[in-house]
Amino acid sequence: MNHLTRALAAGMMTAALALTPALADTPPNMLVVAQNIDDIVTIDPASAYEFTSGEYVANTYDTLVRYDAADTTALTAALASGWEVDAGAKTVTFTLRDGVTFHSGNPLRGEDVVGSWERVVALDKAPAFILKQLGWTPDNIREMVTADGNTVTVRYEGDFAPSFVLNVLAARVASVVDMETVMANAADGDRGHAWLNRNSAGTGPFSLAAYRPAERLVMQANPDYYQGAPAMARVILQHTPEGASQRLQLEAGDVDMAKNLDPNQIAGLDGAEGVRVETYPQAAVHWISFNQKVDALTDPAVWEAARYLVDYDGMADNLLKGQMTVHQAFWPDGFPGAVTETPFSYDPEKARAILDEAGVDLPIEVTLDVISASPFVDMAQSLQSSFAEGGIKLDIVAGTGAQVITKYRARTHEAMLLYWGPDFMDPHSNAKAFAYNADNADDKYASTTTWRNAWMPPAAMNAKTMAALSEQDADKRLEMYRELQRETQAEAPFVIMFQAIKQVAMRDAVQGFVNGATSDYVFYRLVTKE
Repeated sequence: MNHLTRALAAGMMTAALALTPALADTPPNMLVVAQNIDDIVTIDPASAYEFTSGEYVANTYDTLVRYDAADTTALTAALASGWEVDAGAKTVTFTLRDGVTFHSGNPLRGEDVVGSWERVVALDKAPAFILKQLGWTPDNIREMVTADGNTVTVRYEGDFAPSFVLNVLAARVASVVDMETVMANAADGDRGHAWLNRNSAGTGPFSLAAYRPAERLVMQANPDYYQGAPAMARVILQHTPEGASQRLQLEAGDVDMAKNLDPNQIAGLDGAEGVRVETYPQAAVHWISFNQKVDALTDPAVWEAARYLVDYDGMADNLLKGQMTVHQAFWPDGFPGAVTETPFSYDPEKARAILDEAGVDLPIEVTLDVISASPFVDMAQSLQSSFAEGGIKLDIVAGTGAQVITKYRARTHEAMLLYWGPDFMDPHSNAKAFAYNADNADDKYASTTTWRNAWMPPAAMNAKTMAALSEQDADKRLEMYRELQRETQAEAPFVIMFQAIKQVAMRDAVQGFVNGATSDYVFYRLVTKE
C-alpha cells in the first residue's frame, strides 16, 4: 500500500484530479464514491439547489450555526462561537469564532458574512427566497445585517419564532464565502458566480480540487479546518448513474461507497466479502405533480382520481423495497408536525368513478417527466401501468437530473415525477413549497412546487400558511401545519406517495460516514478507513 501511495503521489493522484477512472484498491487517505451526480446545475452556494450540490456545499462551506456531523439533529455553533436573541427587537447578535480562515488563507471577517448574504439577495437565484423571508432586500440588506469587528447583528422583519430565524441561517444558502477572493474573480457584474461554479471559497473541511459536470467532483482536505483536518486527503464523487456498475465497482474495490443501488442490487450484496449496507432515514418526499398550464390537468377530479391510481403498497413492498416507505403528506415522518395517516390506496374503479362523475373525457394523455436513473424510471413505468387502469395514459420522458429540474423550473412540463426535501429544518419550508403561492404570474419565479406547477392555492390556505409561520405557541403552530398537510392532500394537484430511505453500500473499512435526513447533512469530515 505504501508503494501504491507513492505511485499515486508521483502520478496517479494527478490522474485522479485530471478526472480519469478510479483505481482498484483505493488508497487509505482517499474516499472514492460511486454516485449519480448529474442533478447538479450549479455549485455556487448562492444558487446551489440540488441534492448533490447541497452535499458539496455542506462539505466545503460553513454557516454561522448548523446541524453538524457530530449530531445532525441539534442546532450548534459553527462559524459563530455564540449568539444572543432579542425577540422583542427582532435581532440575533452573533460572535464570530476566532482563528477561522478561508481556503485562500484569508481570515474570516464580519464583512464576509454581510457580503455573502448581500450577494445571495442581489443575485436572487433559486434559493435566495430562504434569506429573503427575513425581510431582506438588495436595498436594505446592509441595514438589516451589520458587522462590527467580530460581531454580526442580524435584524429581521416578521413575527417569527427565533428558532425559525436560526433554522433559516443554518440553511446552505446562508453559507459564508471569502468575499475578497470571490469579488476579485467577478466578471460582468456576476459577483463571482461563474468563478464559484468552478472553484470553492469557503471555510469548510474540504475545498474543491476539480469538477467536471456529470463526470466527477473532487474535494481535497482543508488542513487548517478549525475542527481539525479530515482523515481523507481527497473525496471523489465519481459519476456512475447505473446501479449495476456501482455494485461491480464496489465489489471489485474500485470504489469505497455506492449510493444509488436499487433493491435487487442491495440484495445481491448479501454475503459479499468486505461490504456492508447502512440505512439512513431521509426527509425527501416523492410525488407526482400536474402543471396547471395544461388544460386537461386542471380539473380537481383528475387530481383526486390520480391519488387512487398509485399502487403504493405494491411499489413500496416490491419495486422500492427498503428504499422508500408509503407517506402521503408534505412534511416527512420523524419530524414534529408530520401527518402520518395514509388515506389513499390503489383503487382504479374508484378513480374511474370520480372521473365519470365529473364528466372528464377519457382517455387523458399526459407526458410524465422523470430522471433517467434508478429508481425513478422503474417508478414511472409502474405508474404508467396503474394509471392506464383509470384511463390516464402516461408517456414517459426521461432526462438527466439537470434537464428534468430545469424543465420543471421553466413550467414547461405536463406531469412530473420528482422529490422534494426541506430547504431548512422547519415545517414552514415544505408548507411554503406545497401550500403557498404569493403570485402565480410567469415572471414571478418562486422556488416552490406550487409556482412551478402554476397552481394558486385557495386564499384561505395561503393565509393559513403565513399564519402558521408567525404563530408563537409551538403546539398550536404544529397543529396548523398538520391541517395544511390534510388540506393539500384533498385540494392540491399533487400526489405525494413516498418518503425516502437511503441505503448506502460501502467497504467495511469505511467508518464515520454521516448521512443525515437531507443532503445538507451528508458529511465526510469524520470518515476514516481502517
